[in-house]
Amino acid sequence: MKRILVTGGAGFLGSHLCERLVAEGHDVICVDNFYTSKKANITHLLNQPNFELIRHDITFPLYIEVDEIYNLACPASPVHYQRDPVQTMKTSVSGAINMLGLAKRCKAKILQASTSEVYGDPEVSPQSESYCGNVNTHGIRACYDEGKRAAETLFMDYHRLHNVNIRIIRIFNTYGPRMAINDGRVVSNFIVQSIKNEPITVYGSGEQSRSFCYVDDLITGMIKMMNQEGFIGPVNLGNPTEFTIRELAETIGRLVDNRMHKTTYLSLPEDDPKQRCPDITLAKDKLGWKPTVSLEQGLKLTIAYFKTVLESQRD
Repeated sequence: MKRILVTGGAGFLGSHLCERLVAEGHDVICVDNFYTSKKANITHLLNQPNFELIRHDITFPLYIEVDEIYNLACPASPVHYQRDPVQTMKTSVSGAINMLGLAKRCKAKILQASTSEVYGDPEVSPQSESYCGNVNTHGIRACYDEGKRAAETLFMDYHRLHNVNIRIIRIFNTYGPRMAINDGRVVSNFIVQSIKNEPITVYGSGEQSRSFCYVDDLITGMIKMMNQEGFIGPVNLGNPTEFTIRELAETIGRLVDNRMHKTTYLSLPEDDPKQRCPDITLAKDKLGWKPTVSLEQGLKLTIAYFKTVLESQRD
């Protein structure tokens, strides 16, 4: 049994990670300030003897003893991270410094949940880990993009300077149960609009592309990376199958049986990437990992979750 800290542990990805680690028998400490997450995501774990919840903001130091740290704390959707861009940057940078300091003191392994956003609006596709990106340093998304890039720099410098045992993953679009209904991301937007029989809102032409990884696959890759010795990353974790936004809208509309079958087109937000698709060659070679859940399989599970949430809101 390992004593494992998960920052942002009550969020979408964090709650799934905590759930998996608890099931594996580890002693799990979930830390969250509940800025964007919700306690309902981890309520079912609170009665487990090997799970502990601490309300804490990682921009302030945390003094505990742990063997491993998964650093997931940071608002991840544009709606949330643009609400307070300064706090978003502080979470990525000051939070990383505090967690790296904790890892250094405890001699713990630490994994940084970085993002495909470090590639910005890419000029090459698919994106490999060697691509340095095309990021607007002063745009409305920069607080998140540059914050995550700075965090990667800090992780590498702590590794080189202090020999901290680090891991870096770059997470591409991930979806599944426990996504926030109001997070403004494309999968949640389309599902909610379809369930409500509202027109689906597409930003831009709908020809921009994304790849979508189901949450269970992502968590498997994350744990594999933490347990991998002799490889610190960065490594892309995502589904390499590419879909246009228009194709996603049509698939979700069909699965929900949206009777409106209408799409509304709006202007593309500033710095919104036209293409986003991971090259996962490194993940296959180093981790023996690749996604196994198809988009249609994952969407069915996610739609069922959203239907339950929306029905409970009506009661």
